[in-house]
Amino acid sequence: MTQSTDTLQLDRFNRTVALKDGSVLHLRPIMPDDEDRLMSFFLRLSGRTIYLRYHHVLTDLSREEAHQYSNIDYDNTFAVVGIQGEGADETIIGVGRYWRLSQPNKAEIAFIVEDPHQRKGIGTHLLELLAVAAREHGIGVFEAEVLPENTDMIDVLQDSGFKQLDKITESHGWRGVYSIAHTPLVEQKSAERERVSSIASIRKFMFPRSIAVIGASNKPGIGNALVKDLIKNEYNGVIYPVNPKDEVVSSIKAYPSVLDIPGQVDLAIVAVAAERIQPIIEECGRKGVKSLVIITAGFSEMGGEGIEREKKLLNTAGAYGMRIIGPNCLGIQNTNPTVNMNASFAPIYPLHGKTAFGSQSGALGGAIISYAIQINLGLSNFVSIGNGADVTGNELLQYWAEDPDTNLILLYLESFGNPRKFARIARETTLKKPVVIVKSGRSAVGARAAASHTGALASDDTATTALIKQTGMLRCNTLEELFDTALLLSNQPIPKGNRVAILTNGGGAGIMAADALAAHGFQLPILSDKARSALKSLLPPKSSYMNPIDTTAAVSPDQYRQALKVLLEEDIDALIIIYIPPMEFMIELMRGVIREMAPSFRAKGIPVLANFLGLESRLVVGSKEEGYVPTYVFPESTAHALTKAYEYNERLKRPLGNIPSFTNINKAGAEKVVQAALARTDKHPVWLDTGEIVELFSAYGIKFARSGVATTAHQAVKMADSIGYPVALKLFSSTISHKTDVGGVMLNLDSAAEVKKAYAQIEQNLDKLSRRSEMQGVTVQRMLTGGVELIVGVTEDKFFGPLIMFGLGGIYTELFKDVDFRIHPLTDYDAHEMLASFKAHKILDGWRGAPPSDTAAIEDVLLRISAMIEDIPEIQELDLNPLIAMPVGEGCVVADARISVSPISV
Repeated sequence: MTQSTDTLQLDRFNRTVALKDGSVLHLRPIMPDDEDRLMSFFLRLSGRTIYLRYHHVLTDLSREEAHQYSNIDYDNTFAVVGIQGEGADETIIGVGRYWRLSQPNKAEIAFIVEDPHQRKGIGTHLLELLAVAAREHGIGVFEAEVLPENTDMIDVLQDSGFKQLDKITESHGWRGVYSIAHTPLVEQKSAERERVSSIASIRKFMFPRSIAVIGASNKPGIGNALVKDLIKNEYNGVIYPVNPKDEVVSSIKAYPSVLDIPGQVDLAIVAVAAERIQPIIEECGRKGVKSLVIITAGFSEMGGEGIEREKKLLNTAGAYGMRIIGPNCLGIQNTNPTVNMNASFAPIYPLHGKTAFGSQSGALGGAIISYAIQINLGLSNFVSIGNGADVTGNELLQYWAEDPDTNLILLYLESFGNPRKFARIARETTLKKPVVIVKSGRSAVGARAAASHTGALASDDTATTALIKQTGMLRCNTLEELFDTALLLSNQPIPKGNRVAILTNGGGAGIMAADALAAHGFQLPILSDKARSALKSLLPPKSSYMNPIDTTAAVSPDQYRQALKVLLEEDIDALIIIYIPPMEFMIELMRGVIREMAPSFRAKGIPVLANFLGLESRLVVGSKEEGYVPTYVFPESTAHALTKAYEYNERLKRPLGNIPSFTNINKAGAEKVVQAALARTDKHPVWLDTGEIVELFSAYGIKFARSGVATTAHQAVKMADSIGYPVALKLFSSTISHKTDVGGVMLNLDSAAEVKKAYAQIEQNLDKLSRRSEMQGVTVQRMLTGGVELIVGVTEDKFFGPLIMFGLGGIYTELFKDVDFRIHPLTDYDAHEMLASFKAHKILDGWRGAPPSDTAAIEDVLLRISAMIEDIPEIQELDLNPLIAMPVGEGCVVADARISVSPISV
């Protein structure tokens, strides 16, 4: 390669990777102008590090050797360097290299990392990037010769996830042989390393020992508020105001530049104009700052030059190993008493609690914190994500999942940075803690024209709904619903079932609550004879003793207390108390009763929720020590909160599921079909013909009804004779997806004459619509009898990737819209859930004498479709409509299908 093409083609190997200590490092291929950097790097290495790499002691690296190591062909030899700093500050701190052996599919590898940067995971990242390059150049096996005492290098190889093919112990060392195939284990190991790094990086933001406020000022404004908020909330650390003009800010000595600060700076909060920010970030890098909160707006959110400014900001931060929250954010808060950090310009500091809140909207931040205080909801952390240029919700989830100060996670998001990664992380997080989310942006202006049933049925919010459902997060439509849910989850046990008792002094309110609960699938069991008898003896005469229990307005606090004691012995999973104060002085008395009894229910794992109707604001019932009882203004709010809590209980019962690996798949054969289809025309997408679809499905073990394509009536008759009667004729066209709508489907044809007549009828139907030119022939197919018509589809979402659809099929698919979506890839449990997710799912159990369907075969088809689109990314849209589900033991058969493919853009 020439030098110019080198740079263009090698850019794809540039990476910014996260290290064990939470910092980041830029990796790139070595370049010819790295000679001096390489020599300087060698001079900084200890004798032991040099010995472990070269197996003997070297005192220097000659100019000739540096030239040789820096000038490579990027094929038989490839080298990657870890870089810190940029421009004149750019230094090499690690080098990884492979060179091809005599067997062309094998290469030997070696690494060396500067002493202060060892044990941060740099060697592992060098290995991973070398493996990517090697696979592109036809190398599938790495060998490494290591001295026995070089345990760090051995650990890197053993923990990589790459399969060890051989291990040779020799007198002078140890040689390992590894397949570098990218397997699920390799991906799992990489994800775990990413998790460790994310936790370390967010912890640095949350527990800084010193903070520099760059843009601090004595004038009213954000810079002034940042310093004052840190002081006012008694931040337990050193504050360094930075202002080139003021010597003192808020009675604290100020510094002209972050470089003038005498001590270490763990966190820098930056609030200066966007056009002045770049040199300040470079100074932070040279100072050794590792965490930046950038308040400043004027970046990607404004488009144009703001996008380029944000890219430059990220590149500089990455070059110096710094992480960024923001830009365009409110800031961050940590209420842990050992820190007490309000690193934001929010004038309100939350109560200390066990709930973490991440918000993509800075403008909402102050209102969120204020409302949390009003309802007595304590926060552990508040993070305004802003543009999410670097740190995103993904990393916050990973941190909060392991944070001992956090039991509940709340998110307000406007977008998902990397939906596939977010889904994986969220799925793991919800197994440990509830995650409640409000996702805005449910609709988009306009709608795209859909070429398939699947595309037409996928709304703007379909992908988000699927992601949330698969991950076990709890979705709320409004911030009010989110806080209602948070009040319950942060203060009461998770309900173990759906059996609810309602105790009310107002019959109407009790009925409203019962209706709302029933709409969400809850049961209100009739109380036991013993309980009803006890209640009858202690409540006012006109009370109702069923469920809801209506005590009437005449009930006294002591009678309420006794009623609660009776309900404590009943077989219920949750208790809702509704009280409409007949007189103002009764409010405090009833609050005392609930406060007294609630701990007894909590001890039995029964959550207690309260409604005080007619009050201007929510009451606080309980205390931090004994636990609060969440109170609500209206019964519907109570029912919604309880529904979300019960959803989480169900989520905890749900297994993670596995993505199956099929052994009877012919991936190479399928790829050949698709590439041949793409090669036949320059116009894309390409719709596969029936023969190609049958061949593709055959490669993935999906049964297609016996069929073929005929371009004339004579061919159609010959094909029908071969297949056997009765047959169906279906229009074959790459432009008409809804064949029935144009009279393009003829069924139950029992003879050659009927086939010939049907072919002519399809032509006439198209003539009437002036669409005859779109007919490319017909598909002749054996008629299928019996079974249930279903639909399986795939459509490509530009943000989320492939969406897989399943539901009721046939010609009424778009009329009933009885379908459900999941994000690819599907686990076995996802496939199992999908069968019960559409409204008419009981049809699969056998309806009105029909035999039960082969549900195992349906799940198998769903999983094979998921495997197909993983292996063949060229598939853009896919419809199996109908997929005929036969009785148990007889499998499934695809009766009709449409598949479009497009080349993958690099």
